[in-house]
Amino acid sequence: MKTIAEWWDRHQVPLYVAAIVLGGLVGSLAPAVAPTLTVAINPVLALLLFATFLGVPLIEVARSFRDLRFLGTVLIVNFVVAPLVVFGLSRFVADDRGLLLGVLLVLLTPCIDYVIVFTGLAGGAKARLLAAAPLLMLLQIVLLPVYLLLFAGGDAVELIEIEPFVEAFLILIVAPLAAAAIIQSVARRHRAGRVIEVVMAAAMVPLMMLTLAVVIGSQIAAVGGQAVALLRVVPLYVAFLAVMLFVGLTAGRMARLDVPATRAVAFSGSTRNSLVVLPLALALPASLAIAPLAVVTQTLVELIGMVIFVRLVPSLTRTRAVPSPSSSANLAPARWAPWNIHR
Repeated sequence: MKTIAEWWDRHQVPLYVAAIVLGGLVGSLAPAVAPTLTVAINPVLALLLFATFLGVPLIEVARSFRDLRFLGTVLIVNFVVAPLVVFGLSRFVADDRGLLLGVLLVLLTPCIDYVIVFTGLAGGAKARLLAAAPLLMLLQIVLLPVYLLLFAGGDAVELIEIEPFVEAFLILIVAPLAAAAIIQSVARRHRAGRVIEVVMAAAMVPLMMLTLAVVIGSQIAAVGGQAVALLRVVPLYVAFLAVMLFVGLTAGRMARLDVPATRAVAFSGSTRNSLVVLPLALALPASLAIAPLAVVTQTLVELIGMVIFVRLVPSLTRTRAVPSPSSSANLAPARWAPWNIHR
């Protein structure tokens, strides 16, 4: 298992690209599988997050709640700077109500699930980002109606429902985190728990590949059917990734965060909560049917962007000063092999 996991680890990026291509081919050539793959998204993502949380000692998460400088930086990037960027980008589709709402819904809501995985892959402070997840979820529920009111008008606020946010938080954060806490507790006393930790750590790369393939495969056919109209939003999503990467790295440096925390801020500012807001977009009137496709398009663009960021972000932060000993273990890009689990 060690040899296989080391090979997976060395070839992460090409394996992720292959998973994206495979998902795209399956979804395009066999569009009838899309409903099945859509149902599989949350279970697969929950399993991926369980494996991720299992590799994060929960004591680190508890300590991260006291890191007010990091939490403050993440919140400012996501709820002050990002909305300004989104407002500017959304003006390019302001003439199309469906595209406008799709762009606003997805870009105004920061990610709280697979961002933790990608942050870990890039050597970022995933424990601190996990600690910030409840605040990110709560504030986006509260502030999304405000931003929609300002950017799209009062009638857009009536379209917002809380249920998808709560459901996603319970399924994708609370349940995997509780399961990981139980296994970590068992592992301290029983070999079976340690075996589960080793197996799940070694399975991180294939689980990420499965997640990418399932998400891409479930959505690519629907997007392809409206490709011409959706081409308008692709440059906006690419621009958002580029701008928010710069914003996140700059904010981390201005706040004098260490390298892992700066990487975490960059990923948090760049990734969006597309899988959570998709039900909101699907609930819109038929006249706005392009809105959910605009959300899905952002997912496709973002996943490709995250595969690039896994290598790009460490290279952009490699020359930073060495952080304090308490966080130095996170300097190198994360290795998901079981022999590198830190307790």
